[in-house]
Amino acid sequence: MRDQRKMTGRIGEDLALQHLLNQGYQLVTRNYRCPLGEIDLIVASQEMVIFVEVRTRRGYRLGTPEESIRQNKRDRVRRVAQYYLQAKKKRDIPVRFDVIAVIIGQANQLIRLNHIEAAF
Repeated sequence: MRDQRKMTGRIGEDLALQHLLNQGYQLVTRNYRCPLGEIDLIVASQEMVIFVEVRTRRGYRLGTPEESIRQNKRDRVRRVAQYYLQAKKKRDIPVRFDVIAVIIGQANQLIRLNHIEAAF
């Protein structure tokens, strides 16, 4: 079961990254980890750094991916982003927090991708 969840998450992240690259963003890093947690994707546009939380579901039976992002997760992402910015000495650059919600089918095909800019 855990391997299935990891694979689902990886597929969602791949689809989200492809979407972002197609939109003109540049990948900074993927699965950034620090002592405070992890951020799925960090991308950049010309004027800002965007921290992206990707949520993936197979179908709708457990609700939408967007519904799964609770306040504690948003707070953790903000803390990890702050850690990243301090570590990279990028304190004065504008940032944004996006969510990409992905739903895939049983054959791993994309059913829906919803990119929510400035989600929190």
